[in-house]
Amino acid sequence: MLSDGKIVAIKKSKGVQEEEGVIIEQFINEVVLLSQINHRNVVKLFGCCLETEVPLLVYEFIPNGTLSSHMHDNCDDQFPFTWDSRLRIATEVAEALAYLHSSASIPIYHRDIKSTNILLDDSRYRAKVSDFGISRSVPIDQTHLTTLVQGTFGYLDPEYFRTSQFTDKSDVYSFGVVLVELLTGEKPISTTRSQEEKSLVSYFIDSMEENKLFEILDTQTVKEGIKEDLEAVAVIANRCLKMNGKERPTMKEVATKLEGLRGSPSKNLFVQEIKQNEDCNILEPIGLWNTSTSFSTSSLWTMETSATIPLDGQPLLLNPSS
Repeated sequence: MLSDGKIVAIKKSKGVQEEEGVIIEQFINEVVLLSQINHRNVVKLFGCCLETEVPLLVYEFIPNGTLSSHMHDNCDDQFPFTWDSRLRIATEVAEALAYLHSSASIPIYHRDIKSTNILLDDSRYRAKVSDFGISRSVPIDQTHLTTLVQGTFGYLDPEYFRTSQFTDKSDVYSFGVVLVELLTGEKPISTTRSQEEKSLVSYFIDSMEENKLFEILDTQTVKEGIKEDLEAVAVIANRCLKMNGKERPTMKEVATKLEGLRGSPSKNLFVQEIKQNEDCNILEPIGLWNTSTSFSTSSLWTMETSATIPLDGQPLLLNPSS
């Protein structure tokens, strides 16, 4: 609590001595980037202290925890995690990322989008994107960053993993994983599914290809959601998870489509047809995308839980709500 009575969250480094330089660099990076951002769906930074024994960052207090905890930890709380709430949260996160990529004074790539970095505030559980420790601003004339691979297992863009080149479409991929989490209620990496289905991405795409989407959706979303809405959001997620980054939509396009779904009845927005190709039959809303791209996922990338990812310092998992 500050002297004026305002409740804030203090983010304090838990790093060990040998990682101290990396962690201080991440804290300074977060200060620099967040000082340039003003968006209702991005956590606000009030101040910092780099003169103490360990760096301290002072944020607005976000009281309702992370999106991950509400989806996966069986929280016994008052929040009705309805389909409308899930779609709203997805739209708010998409709008925040679209702002970072397209409307900030210098484009910003978040680089660690995941459900534990999405906080829910006390104002109707509005989504707030947090943790900008490994985020980077990108000159307008650049299309990518070449870095040591950093990120979180299960959300990491396979193209970035192969090439070490991070683009705005890498954030799109990670958002696609979050969107599938919201649809299914499943974690990105499962310890209960079969070896072939441990990756939520491969599990989801296989189900889409086999026309078994509604078999893997969360029971509450199926009960409450309009069938056409669920199919349309699944198509958006599938586009975000394309193995070739150039085939993925921009976050601005994704935000526009999600907002359109929230604002209008699906039956007036989309006409359904079965698109057939040599691999599968896919149900896709006509008019959702301007380009027609095959749903073939023969080159689907998966990664087992035993894989090792070279990280230049582990992304901080500290949560301003904790």
